[in-house]
Order: sequence, then C-alpha cells, then structure tokens
Amino acid sequence: MNKHIHATNVKRFIIFLNALFCTLLYTSIFAFVWETFYNPNIGTGFFKNGNIILYIIYALIYFIIIEMYGGFRIGSQRITDSVFTHMIAIIITDCISYLQISLIARELLSPLPLFVSLFPAAAAALLWFFYIHRNYAKLFPPKKMILVYANKSARSLVYKMSRRYDKFIICAAININEGFERISSLLPEYDAVVVCDTPNEIRNDIMKFCFRRKILVYVTPKISDILIRGSEELNILDTPLLVSRNFGAKLEQRAIKRTFDFLLSAIAIVIFSPLLIGTAIAVKAYDGGPVIYKQKRLTYGGKEFYLYKFRSMIVGAERDGVARLAAEGDSRITPIGKFIRKTRLDELPQLINILKGEMSIVGPRPERPEIAEEYEQDIPEFSFRLNAKAGLTGYAQVMGKYNTTPYDKLKLDLIYIENFSLLLDLKIMMMTVKTIFEKESTEGIDESSLNAMDLSYREEETEQKELTV
Repeated sequence: MNKHIHATNVKRFIIFLNALFCTLLYTSIFAFVWETFYNPNIGTGFFKNGNIILYIIYALIYFIIIEMYGGFRIGSQRITDSVFTHMIAIIITDCISYLQISLIARELLSPLPLFVSLFPAAAAALLWFFYIHRNYAKLFPPKKMILVYANKSARSLVYKMSRRYDKFIICAAININEGFERISSLLPEYDAVVVCDTPNEIRNDIMKFCFRRKILVYVTPKISDILIRGSEELNILDTPLLVSRNFGAKLEQRAIKRTFDFLLSAIAIVIFSPLLIGTAIAVKAYDGGPVIYKQKRLTYGGKEFYLYKFRSMIVGAERDGVARLAAEGDSRITPIGKFIRKTRLDELPQLINILKGEMSIVGPRPERPEIAEEYEQDIPEFSFRLNAKAGLTGYAQVMGKYNTTPYDKLKLDLIYIENFSLLLDLKIMMMTVKTIFEKESTEGIDESSLNAMDLSYREEETEQKELTV
C-alpha cells in the first residue's frame, strides 16, 4: 500500500477517535451537571429514558456544530485554535441545552452550573489537545514539498504556507520555464507538490504524472476550475458532460433564501434592539455626530444601494471623497469605533438592509462601485461576485482573513455562489460566531509587513487596496 494512502487511513482513524472522545467527554460533563444540579430540582424529576435522550440530543448538537467548524480535523489547527473552537461549540450547545432544560422545568433555572462547567471543559480540552497534537506531530511530521510556479504571485502563497511550518515545509521551487521533463524528474523526491497558477497544459501534465505515482498535489484553483466545480452531471449520452448553468441560485432557492432572510433579520432586530439602542447612544454621546454612516455599495446584478453602519470614524473622515485604507492604529477611528469594530457591532444596522431586501444574511460582502471598478481593471472576473445578493457575512469572511487578497476573496465568493444551499448558509452563520472573536478578522492592514514583502507584481499591489468603512 502507498505510504500516503496508509497515512491517510491512519489520520482518519485518529480523527474518528478524537471525535468520539471529545463527544463523550463533553456529554459526560453535561450529564454530571444535569444529574447533580438540574434534574433533582425539577418537580417529580425527569424519567430515566428521557435522560438518555437528553444526552443524545446534547451529543448530536455538539457534534454538528463542531463538524461545521472542522474542529475534529487534527493537524489543520493549532492547539490554541482547537481549544477555542471546541469552547465556542460547547458554549453554543450549552445555551441550546439550557433552553431545553428550562422547557422541561417549565421555568428559568439558574444557568450558573452550566457556566461553571465550562472551566473543567476548557481544562480538559487544553490537556487533551496538547496530548493529541503533540503525538500527531510525531506521527505526521510536516510534508517536504516542492513548489511549481509561473509568476511572482506564488510568493504570497509561500509566505502563507511558511506560517504553518507544522504542516508544510517548502524545500524547493521550480519555474515552469524549466520544462516538464526537468520538473517531473524532481517531483518523486518530495512528499507533495504545490502547483501555483501555472498554465493549464503543464498543470494537466503534472496532475496526471502525480496521479500515476500517487503523489500528493496541492493546486491553487483558477476561476474556471471553481465554475466547473459547481457544474451538474448530464447523463444522457455515453460521453460525460458537465453543465455550468452560470445564473447563480435557482428561482425557488432565491425565494426560500429571501423568506429566511426576512424572518431571521426581523427576529434579530428585536433580539438585538438593546445593543442597537445602546450602540447608537454611545456613538452619539462621544462627539455628537451622526449615528449611522451610509455608503453606496453594489449588490445582485450590479444594483447600487446604501449600506448602513454605525459610524466608527470621526466626522468627515472621507470629506474629500478619496477612499483610504483602515490601517492598524488608524487615527480616524474613534475609541467607541474601535470597540464596535472589534465586536462587529458596527455591522448591526445592516439588518435593516436585509429586511428591505437589499442584502442577504449570507453572500459576498458588498463593494463600493469605484473600488469594484478599480479591481476589475486587474481582475475582470471580479464582477462575477454580483451573481448573488450581497451579504452581511459570507464564505470569504469566515474562510479568509481581513487582508486576504481580493483575488482570493473572489475565488471564495465564487465557491459559495456555485455551491449555494441553505445548509451552507447555516454553516457560514455558525462559523461567523467563531470569526467574530478572532483578531485577524477585524484588524487593519499592517503596512510594515507589506513593505517587508516587497510586492512589485501588479496583482499583488492592487490586492492591498480593500477599504473598510
């Protein structure tokens, strides 16, 4: 058996054991809290089979949430990220379970026991993930890789992969100008190959070569690759056909999505009304300026609308009409603005945009017309994002970072558009909860780090121009 196939099977078994252990561990902690603090205080108590059902429901909710976060995949996250991911999942599961307990008790019992149980759960998670990550790293050391590239844009990928030195070690790089014969002679010497933005012809040759020899291949997809991934199989001939319909979500899907958006945004406005009112008062009290900031953005089909946000910058931050980067330590951001940006409270007024039908809860983030026009000069496909309604959150937001390049964000947005489903929307919403607490998702652009990269390639130069308002 090929060593890579054997390693993959072992990894899957470890992931299964990790999922089983974590689910049983946290369900056991919940069972202890239920049996010790809640069940005895419920009138006649809860029947035995009901207890088992309650535990099963808890385990299922936890499992579904953590699966959405990809929290069982050992090796894809650092120890601290794994602990953080599982704690977010436990908190959400405990909140849902608390509502169940309140329904069973027919009254609101104290949430304190569940809150206190978070501490032993966090301690157990830290010890467990320290143990399993440490042993996983011994079993599966980082892959020694060779990079096959065509242009300077590969440098940003090398930089990103080098930050995950626990998984990837790029030992060599070779340009396609060396020729396929030279490239293919080097590939078997490494654990894996990274193919970055190479022409289709040589990429196909590399893929077939690696397929024959069962060599792992990592490929940066082209826009056309993503569109093909969203195609449907057409089995009416003896020749395989793939159909790319290229019109985004179907009519019935858009109708269901709009109904879902309307109901959820209306409920969210009611639930978050104290936060909306409190934030509005804080913004107004700081400098007496406007509470809401309006800015023209683009949505489905290129239609323009005014996006609403709580104002986080000083009055007149863009008085001259020139778009500027919101860099780290930006002096235009007020103290109140820093807080509401970090907690994402500045985004809450967009619930009104969703209620009006100008935006969706999930979709590509809306861009300013002038910025979109500038991007399209270098990335003509940037307008493809407009095949879906703009969203409050999106696939690019939960999978990328604040300073993920516009080209990569475009790819992520197209992956969402081509694979749309309500289940995917729910997954993105769950992942957004986690993203809110991640520093990288809200920080400004660090100009010094950009200078250190010495980005001279035009595509990489334009990638740093995204503006936050």
